[in-house]
Amino acid sequence: MDSNKNSSNVNAAKGKESIQSSDIISGLIVSLLALPLSLGIAKASDFPPLMGLISAIIGGMLVSFFAGSKLTIKGPAAGLIVIAASAVADFGGGEKGWHLALGTIIVAGVIQILFGVFKLGKWANFFPLSAIHGMLAAIGLIIIAKQIPVLLNVDPLFTKGKDPLELLVSIPEFIFNMHPKVAIIGIISLIILFFWPTLKNPILRKIPAPLIILAFSIPAGIFLDFKNTAPTYTLVHIGNFIDSLQMNADFSGLSQTGVFIKYVIMFALVGTLESLLTVKAIDILDPAKQKSNTNKDLIAIGIGNIISGILGGLPMISEVARSSNNLYNGGKTRWANFFHGFFILIFLLLAVPLLEMIPNTALAAMLITVGFKLAHPMEFVHIFKIGKDQLGIFLVTIFFTLFEDLLVGIAAGIVLKLIIHLFNGAKFKSLFKATIRVVDEEFGPRLIIEQCAVFSNWLGLKKILDELPQKEVISIDFSELSLVDHSVLENLHHFKDDYESLGGKVEFQGLDQLNQMSNHPLAARRLKS
Repeated sequence: MDSNKNSSNVNAAKGKESIQSSDIISGLIVSLLALPLSLGIAKASDFPPLMGLISAIIGGMLVSFFAGSKLTIKGPAAGLIVIAASAVADFGGGEKGWHLALGTIIVAGVIQILFGVFKLGKWANFFPLSAIHGMLAAIGLIIIAKQIPVLLNVDPLFTKGKDPLELLVSIPEFIFNMHPKVAIIGIISLIILFFWPTLKNPILRKIPAPLIILAFSIPAGIFLDFKNTAPTYTLVHIGNFIDSLQMNADFSGLSQTGVFIKYVIMFALVGTLESLLTVKAIDILDPAKQKSNTNKDLIAIGIGNIISGILGGLPMISEVARSSNNLYNGGKTRWANFFHGFFILIFLLLAVPLLEMIPNTALAAMLITVGFKLAHPMEFVHIFKIGKDQLGIFLVTIFFTLFEDLLVGIAAGIVLKLIIHLFNGAKFKSLFKATIRVVDEEFGPRLIIEQCAVFSNWLGLKKILDELPQKEVISIDFSELSLVDHSVLENLHHFKDDYESLGGKVEFQGLDQLNQMSNHPLAARRLKS
């Protein structure tokens, strides 16, 4: 039994992937999750809903053949809603804004290909983890703010031009102006989505909650005759799939140079970060312990984004919820991603009348639960337990993202973390250059890290770690350090897990000489005074 399993893993690692029934089943289940989410993400991004499905189809049926990650599902992501909607608005809104935003998506795709070609995926490790989590939490809060009026089926005119904080302040106004008959469908959907994961029955829990929402909301909408009695903005409008397959991108947005460059950077940077984080997470969860080629995966995503942008689709990433769902349902190869896209195509070709019976308020409920997961209260508690400094970086990133944008938010988090490191005794020069000595000893190499080991010089340390021989006993010596931060400690523990899974051993020495800045095992440490 074990030998057969090992043989299967070896074949998968060599790329000899035949279609397995588990991949078809997983692809079908994931498509049922991805279909309503893709519609909702597109609508929330101010793109035509159909374009969310087109992006998912391309991410599945095309990108799966080039991807460097075999188990991740490619498609539109809630984490890019904020950028996409802002791009459409800044380029003039409506159909014009959508066409111009597509030009930035295509150029961002080219940049992602270059990231992969020049093996720049490693630069994702430059960003401090607390700032990344702050960015994602801010995205979650913005999604919730934007979807609450949709959940209540409020006339879009009430929300036009309002920023996330204004939307949150306006909740009483939205409640007063909601459409009760439609809103109740969204509220019940929201309750189902929050409580479905708590069910004890293992069979029921295997059914994707979004599928339950569709099974409830579509018949409810038919029974209440939303098509004839509710406002025109109540139901999803798909349109004609075949007629939509044309060159939709417009590059005249280049005349607005600053705006164009801003959104190219945001799509490329945030999309790349989210994709790499997802690939890293799925590799950890993969029972076969296959290692993804992140640079190859970036090239594949870049290709997908170029084609998606040309046709009018949303930018895609390796999406974490659908990817983990794929693992949970037994997906084993890249064919699961392919079939996820294939089944969405089948639904689009055969079931458009059914899809156009989905109430937008049900899609809003799904997106609110996604936003809640990104900005979950326990995320704030978790960051606080790591250290007050990490919570400060986390909150500053959220604040500037909400009041400005994602780029300003991430930059503010990085600057604050560098200031905190200087305050904790790090020398400015050592922040960007790791000083490491490698000493060959009887049982294996010992790495002696000097001065400080922080997020901004992690790449230098990672390069040395990646060059070490396999299956040896490696000692990482912290005794000559004055400071090591949370990001480096977490990355080192991931390195330890990966290295030991291949038959080696990693030992940490000298950590006890440094003072923990909280009780969390991965909290930053500095030299005892």
